[in-house]
Amino acid sequence: MSRLFGTDGVRGIANEELTPLLAMQLGQAGAYVLTKEKEHKPTLMVGCDTRISGDMLANALMAGACSVGANCIYVGVLPTPAVAYLTQKYKVDAGVVISASHNPVEFNGIKFFDGDGYKLPDALEDEIEEMIRSNMPGIKFPTGPGVGKIKYRTDAKEEYINHAKNAVNVDLNGLKIVLDCAEGAAFYTSVETLRELGGNVVAIHNNPDGTNINANCGSTHMEELQARVVYEKADIGLAFDGDADRLLAVDENGSRVDGDQIMAIIGNHMKQQGKLAGDTIVATVMSNLGFFLMAKEKGIHMEQTKVGDRYVLERMKEIHANLGGEQSGHIIFLDENTTGDGLLSALHLLQVMVDTGKPLSELASVMEVLPQALVNAKVANHKKERYMEYPEIAEAISRLEAKFAGEGRVLIRPSGTEPLVRVMIEGKDQAVIQEEAEKLACLIQDIMF
Repeated sequence: MSRLFGTDGVRGIANEELTPLLAMQLGQAGAYVLTKEKEHKPTLMVGCDTRISGDMLANALMAGACSVGANCIYVGVLPTPAVAYLTQKYKVDAGVVISASHNPVEFNGIKFFDGDGYKLPDALEDEIEEMIRSNMPGIKFPTGPGVGKIKYRTDAKEEYINHAKNAVNVDLNGLKIVLDCAEGAAFYTSVETLRELGGNVVAIHNNPDGTNINANCGSTHMEELQARVVYEKADIGLAFDGDADRLLAVDENGSRVDGDQIMAIIGNHMKQQGKLAGDTIVATVMSNLGFFLMAKEKGIHMEQTKVGDRYVLERMKEIHANLGGEQSGHIIFLDENTTGDGLLSALHLLQVMVDTGKPLSELASVMEVLPQALVNAKVANHKKERYMEYPEIAEAISRLEAKFAGEGRVLIRPSGTEPLVRVMIEGKDQAVIQEEAEKLACLIQDIMF
């Protein structure tokens, strides 16, 4: 049986794979495992994104937590980083976010934070999972006054906005900003924050109805934002994903600026100001080779981890780094929050533009983005970790590695949240690497689906 937790919590199609029963069990086991050392009545903070299944799963999870004697604070629709921040601010015992991030509306997910606002290590997730699989051994179900209760808070979004403004108090007067909220959790907090800081904000996809989250919008579908930035003659476009823990940008010419470029821009600025801890940035193996070449030229040390912002965070904590992230736009500012934060990333990027007076296109040229091709192969979820067990696939990968040795690289990895194997090739010729990536992805899909 495959592991319940992926790289970003438990994911699945809501009401089919991720059922209310499973949500309730996660609430029971999660509350027990995360608070069993506490002598007081534990409290969990719970938030969600805008997808229609959020209330169903949040209430099931909170019912489970209450059934083992934990209290819950339900903050409703909030970005993932807001829940992480508020969990530590209010010194509750754990935080939970109901979200499937950038995935389509039919998916949902459940991810936990400990009392300090950090995503759980594998060992704690394994313990929660084992509690569920072994039918909750040792858990007591209280009665009477021992049962937990739920408190509803509607003011939490303002607290997060104030935190973001205090962390990066930049004057945005004179900047025109197009903001794509992905019909997700950023629909209020991001717009309000940038307007309160003086920005001229043109908001798009900020009318969530429960079914339109990430639908041809946000950080995974940026074509409309690119066109709108040019049409509006805006200085910048900003794109969030469904739970607003990632950010991608668009420059004044309509060109995309990815997470690597954003980190390069901000990291260089922080280094010049003496604010980049250890002159170090933590990135993943998926980051563009151009990012590493730029860092070497600028005297910035790069640390690499496997894919997943949780692994970036773990390394940042180990070496006391304060900037790290992924090409996909998960960027962590550890001095200000404990997880990827799209709003903080936006404010830091805007701060560099204000401080330097330079357009985003010029700032982004600090690194040369080498061509990359990324193609997904659909495979059975329980097989995705085993692609190298198939001789024909292993041989094809070996041939490609030899072909691109010295002038590029080949990276194959299973998705942590979806039934996919991702094929990424980096090289000098976009057409060649795209063709090779598509051929290999087709091979993997044909053999493993």
